Amino acid sequence: MFQDKITDVFFDLDHTLWDFDKNSELAFDKIFKEQYPKIEAKSFVEVYAPINQACWKLYQFDKITHEELRYKRLKDSFDCLNYSISDAEIDQMSKDYIAYLPENNILFDGAKEVLEYLNSKYKLHVITNGFAEVQYKKINNSGISDYFATITNSEMAGVKKPNPKIYQHALDLAKAQKHNAIMIGDCIDADVKGALDFGISPIFFNPDKKEVPLAVTSVAHLSELKNLL
Repeated sequence: MFQDKITDVFFDLDHTLWDFDKNSELAFDKIFKEQYPKIEAKSFVEVYAPINQACWKLYQFDKITHEELRYKRLKDSFDCLNYSISDAEIDQMSKDYIAYLPENNILFDGAKEVLEYLNSKYKLHVITNGFAEVQYKKINNSGISDYFATITNSEMAGVKKPNPKIYQHALDLAKAQKHNAIMIGDCIDADVKGALDFGISPIFFNPDKKEVPLAVTSVAHLSELKNLL
């Protein structure tokens, strides 16, 4: 479908290749077993996951800071569970969570297989809004670093997806042209609409088969990319 013109494929990381929710549950499970044995990680993450996504959306559009994001997603989750926790405890938990999160290496099913396949045909890259130090650890610890020619993060670019400047930064770093590029990601605003507005063709990774508000190509499983690229 896209094969004739594409030279460079850009991936989002969290929720696209790296299974954020499963790895997040493992990080919280370690924290809770060590410090809060009455809290069950799976139940907590069911509350935390949508709150974290909402906080990231605010962060994407510069409505909260990096520090506010780390605090708010935990505070709001505990408030939702009616669990009393101090700001000092939240601050420590935030630090522990960031430390433990990249220790876990669960990727979405088919991730390595499709990266291996695409790597033989294209130059592969990452564009992520995640915090640089943590994202590099995730990529290295999950054994996928060798697939990527470049990694662009929001701290490096000075802006976050969907800001067009991060896409331009990624293209410049990759020495690529937008008409020869594809962006693959799970976020309609950041990855799909952001890429479209900039002029890069997107593919929406949609494992939950959500209704898509835009006329874009979508895949429910990463292996489907083999039929498109």
